[in-house]
Amino acid sequence: MSGTLNKVMLIGHLGDEVKMHYFEGGGCVGRFPLATNETYTNKQTNERVTNTEWHNIVVRNKGAEICEKYLNKGDKVYIEGRLKTRKWQDEKGNDRYATEIQCTDFTFLTTKNESENTSIATQQKPQATQTKPVEPVESDDDLPF
Repeated sequence: MSGTLNKVMLIGHLGDEVKMHYFEGGGCVGRFPLATNETYTNKQTNERVTNTEWHNIVVRNKGAEICEKYLNKGDKVYIEGRLKTRKWQDEKGNDRYATEIQCTDFTFLTTKNESENTSIATQQKPQATQTKPVEPVESDDDLPF
């Protein structure tokens, strides 16, 4: 293969709200942490182990404004983009680096109802509710899904 590829695809949960930064020229950038989990069973202890990896997501302009408006902490989202490493010097003159995902596309995976239920649940104690059995609805569709 003669070319190169820098592509990242992630599905994870927001670790915090989208933080926005606006520029004088009218552009903006949104940043948020995204958590992805890997779960496996330790063969020696037969214990389930979950490892969480944190990713720094950067989205720009209109995409950033959409993310800020509709995404909340805990929401599940699909992110597509590329890796970019920034370099800067701290107060002591030491070189510092940060690797980020420059988001080029995203899809919200948490439904509006799930998002509302999550925010309501974090604001108040859950109350006991009675549920009624739901009868299955038959359909004339021949769709296999």
